[in-house]
Amino acid sequence: MSFELSLNTGTTPNLTLEEAIRHTAEAGLSHIGLWRHLLVDGAEAAAKAVSAAGLSVSSLCRGGFLTASDAAGQAAALTENRRAIEEAAALGTGELIMVVGGLPAAAHVLGGAGDRGDKDVTAARGRVADRLAELVPYAAEHRVRLVLEALHPMYAADRAVLSTLDQALDLAAPHPASAVGVVVDTFHVWWDPSLSRAIARAGTEGRLAGYQVCDFNLPIANDALKSRGMMGDGYVDFASISRAVAEAGYTGPVEVEIFNEDINNQDAAITLQTMKERYAQLVLPSLQGAGSLV
Repeated sequence: MSFELSLNTGTTPNLTLEEAIRHTAEAGLSHIGLWRHLLVDGAEAAAKAVSAAGLSVSSLCRGGFLTASDAAGQAAALTENRRAIEEAAALGTGELIMVVGGLPAAAHVLGGAGDRGDKDVTAARGRVADRLAELVPYAAEHRVRLVLEALHPMYAADRAVLSTLDQALDLAAPHPASAVGVVVDTFHVWWDPSLSRAIARAGTEGRLAGYQVCDFNLPIANDALKSRGMMGDGYVDFASISRAVAEAGYTGPVEVEIFNEDINNQDAAITLQTMKERYAQLVLPSLQGAGSLV
């Protein structure tokens, strides 16, 4: 079947791996998107637990943070991303989501270290390209695709110097589509005036590797990361984006990934039931309607 709903465990951060698997299976879903911090007993053990529940892993979050300007930071990033590639392979997912990292000047915001005077965003993007080139052969060897995620521009300083889908596609272009793809996350890209064309481009280039949905809420939360909302609660036009994704040829799992204090802290069963209802109402009809035309 196409467009099967998946719980991205970023939506249920208070659950252990076992709890997230149980809630996902009880909700009748077939896919789960995992965050790496849940792999406390190793990726192989996690893979067995997911499989035993009748689920498949839609993606692993996340690799990336490739913008370090010092040799030690670059070496550490390569080591950590190779580990993430190995974990994705062990989990049986071919998709490793890559949040590429922000400016060295802002690394301390997320608990890292970097030159606080280094605010050169062009140079940072260049280092992402360099590290990506070093990682691609290892990813290909493990049959894992590095999936670049463009983040909303408000995160350019601390999390991702890629802000548009076109930027992600340009960065992917030197590499085989089987090795480097892109994900469309509605929260991050809904505002982009070139979005429909960029999604079509991703489809033509064979790089559309994932679709993540949630809403864009206002006002922006005190922690800007937590400004996501349940579909229908904010300002994203899911119909137009979903049609574009389906028309580009994507038929894979659709993850719901929501960072929001209220949603993250409520009963997970309520979250899963609500996201199933909203997905059926606001997202799936446009995916299926467009998909029937291709």
